[in-house]
Amino acid sequence: MDDKARYYALKLLGYRGRSVKELEERLRKKGFPTSVVTSTVRNLKQVGLLDDKALAESLRREAIKTKLLSQYGARHLMLKRGIPKEIVDSLFTFDEREDIETAGKLIHRKLRAMEHTSPEKRKRRLYHFLLRRGYCFDTIKRVLKEKRINEED
Repeated sequence: MDDKARYYALKLLGYRGRSVKELEERLRKKGFPTSVVTSTVRNLKQVGLLDDKALAESLRREAIKTKLLSQYGARHLMLKRGIPKEIVDSLFTFDEREDIETAGKLIHRKLRAMEHTSPEKRKRRLYHFLLRRGYCFDTIKRVLKEKRINEED
């Protein structure tokens, strides 16, 4: 039974990195007993194939650099993936400048698709788009002002 659980866990880890919590849930869902799940997870941790801290660092990088999420959005993504709160908290020192820079890149990318949109609609859409990505009101307001996105375009 241990070999089947390990094989299934390795198969899951082959698709993408998973947190300890995610892997435990998937193994339980597959019907493996708690003792087998525990021993499999312990074994994978020992050999270095299961590491929540490394996964969290990777997710943070991907969320901010690739998906252009805010720090809050990246933090939420990691918590949702089952990364322990202590690890997530250790990765973030909220820096508003980083959020402003990332939001600016996101707006720049989005504006190309909104060329023929009225200024009012453009501002509203950008505001809601950034809000969904986890940016706070003050950051959004500041970035829209810096990019000169306003009704008087």
